[in-house]
Amino acid sequence: MQAFQVSKSSIGGSISVPPSKSHSMRAILLASMAEGTSHVQGALESPDVAAMVVACRQLGAKITHEGDVFTIVGVAGKPQTPLDAVDSGNSGQVLRFIAALAALSDGTTEVTGDASVQTLRPVTPLLEGLAGLGAKAVSVHGNGCAPIHVTGPLHAGTTRLIGQDSQPVSALLMAAPFLDGTTDIYVDDPGETPWIELTLDWLNKLGVAYERNDSYTHYKITGPVRYPGFDYRVPGDFSSVAYPIVAALLTNSEVTLDNVDLTDVQGDKKLIEILKRMGANFTYDAHKHALQVHAGSPLQGCRIDLNEVIDAITLMAVVGCFAEGETVLYNAAIARNKECDRIASIATELKKMGADIEERPDGLVIRKSVLKPATVETYHDHRMVMSLSVAAMATEGATTVLGSACVAKSYPVFAQQMQDLGANIETFEVPA
Repeated sequence: MQAFQVSKSSIGGSISVPPSKSHSMRAILLASMAEGTSHVQGALESPDVAAMVVACRQLGAKITHEGDVFTIVGVAGKPQTPLDAVDSGNSGQVLRFIAALAALSDGTTEVTGDASVQTLRPVTPLLEGLAGLGAKAVSVHGNGCAPIHVTGPLHAGTTRLIGQDSQPVSALLMAAPFLDGTTDIYVDDPGETPWIELTLDWLNKLGVAYERNDSYTHYKITGPVRYPGFDYRVPGDFSSVAYPIVAALLTNSEVTLDNVDLTDVQGDKKLIEILKRMGANFTYDAHKHALQVHAGSPLQGCRIDLNEVIDAITLMAVVGCFAEGETVLYNAAIARNKECDRIASIATELKKMGADIEERPDGLVIRKSVLKPATVETYHDHRMVMSLSVAAMATEGATTVLGSACVAKSYPVFAQQMQDLGANIETFEVPA
């Protein structure tokens, strides 16, 4: 098993942040549904992206990869039924998005995944949304998780689903334009709305007309729509840039981060505003797309609604350990259904390091703590790996972060880039 050993660090310099995983996934999938040829440049090198490429080929897209460019010949909105089961690996996006688009065909598609996907990623909202549009959609083992069987074709009409997780909603929004007629999607209890905005931004790019209300509870799309192939360069990832930002803040260091476009629609850029509210100081060069993190900014604890930046919960729990007073993270219950139960997992591991942290049903309460080195588990979750590594960079002594290989899911060059900035982080193998 791979692990990181991380010690107290002082960092500085500049790095270019990795490409957005969510944009990479949508670009490849939507190019696969287009008419004609698309070119997607600079997609993230990640197991999730690789799983999306394989799945799109199973839907009939022709995809080649040379250098950093994917050339994709799409299926013009008419995917074929995969002959074999689609393996989503550890990706909830592949699971939900591919299931919805495969339902456009008139055959039965099986979509499965790894142990996490088969136990922690509920698909009932998606199955109900697809059933409302005429598909037969079932959880094979009846437990509301993968593997699932989806039999199409979908038909335009009216459907309703629970929207706490954004991915089922995004999946239906990407499938609906290809249906003949008007589709109304009603969403109860919408959450993670920035990720819905990311999908809607893609529909805007592709010229797909839609209507939605201000509460994210109703969407209307009239099809069929066919859009041409496109050329797209993937921007930097705001979910990933958060880790070097916080590493700089907690080690009182100056760092410049390139490939940061604050005009991009990614919702996780809100984390920068949250950190500003806590006392962080940044300078942004819009022309160079460069964000500078300044030292000397003591952080103050506060109440933070994490619904719009769910993926940041493990990292913000770390921030809370170093911020003055008390930090309350709330409205984040969906974080329990990610790669792991992120609320319970980060509380457990930070307690090993001496954190004063309290778990609540929808979040965490953290009080300023003096952390100590420890050996910590990461539950096969890339964000746990990076968050605990950042905590260790600001902690006296050497911390062992187990299971570090899964960082490749979103930030494969994390250790290398942290080393480039001067962090004391080394990779080693732990005997089985």
